[in-house]
Amino acid sequence: MEDQIVVFELGSEQFGIRIAAVESIIKMQPITVIPHAPEFIKGVTNLRGKVLPVIDLRQRFGLPPKVEDKRNRIIVVSINQTEVGMIVDGVDEVLTVPAQAIEPAPAIATTVDSAFITGIARLEKGLVILLDLDKVLSEGEQEKLAVTQVQA
Repeated sequence: MEDQIVVFELGSEQFGIRIAAVESIIKMQPITVIPHAPEFIKGVTNLRGKVLPVIDLRQRFGLPPKVEDKRNRIIVVSINQTEVGMIVDGVDEVLTVPAQAIEPAPAIATTVDSAFITGIARLEKGLVILLDLDKVLSEGEQEKLAVTQVQA
């Protein structure tokens, strides 16, 4: 069995999410800051007439901030039935990955803070960390995100 994944960059690492979870990939656009929102929530943006909460995956994963450039993208996904934009450093490609190329995440990489890692894909060009979007944010963070969406 094969899986199609969208491969994106954060820092020097490559991450992947199942293409079925991706609604769209858009260029950076103006983001309105929401006062008192959790730090990882960058704000909200208008996407085709709909208010979309936007999170900064760099900040969520504890990576140092980076100056935005023309490669940055917002990947629009559904996290537990909430549409969310995720800012990434760049989107590389969509790949079909055979099941035998995916290994479970090493035990050391699956602490409570990194339970969102579902596996590692071994590809010719390197390793891709596979994410479970429903676990990228804790239940409490998802509730805060839902509140932010209502406030917007």
